[in-house]
Amino acid sequence: MQIFSIIAVLVALLAVVFAFQNSLTISVTFFDLNFEASLAIVLILTLGIGILIGLLVSFPSIIHRNSRISKYKVKIGELEHESNEYIETIAHQRQRIENLERHLSFKDNQ
Repeated sequence: MQIFSIIAVLVALLAVVFAFQNSLTISVTFFDLNFEASLAIVLILTLGIGILIGLLVSFPSIIHRNSRISKYKVKIGELEHESNEYIETIAHQRQRIENLERHLSFKDNQ
């Protein structure tokens, strides 16, 4: 988790350096909207919008993957429970076998 913090700080520092080096004011037109802003701000906003669009596009696959993981966790729990039941049954059967063997050896000794 620390590596992500370090990367985030480095990206933030690069953005600040980028903003200082690209302070030129440009005119941006989007449909009927016209405004002037720093080149760095326009590029950083464009990057942010691109990241947001990327997240929105990948969101359904993330939800689907998390849903599958949840289903697998439930299935693992069911299988562990079933396995424990089989282990208890085997232990019980072993106990019955030992009792039968003792009973048979007791009869043979009489």
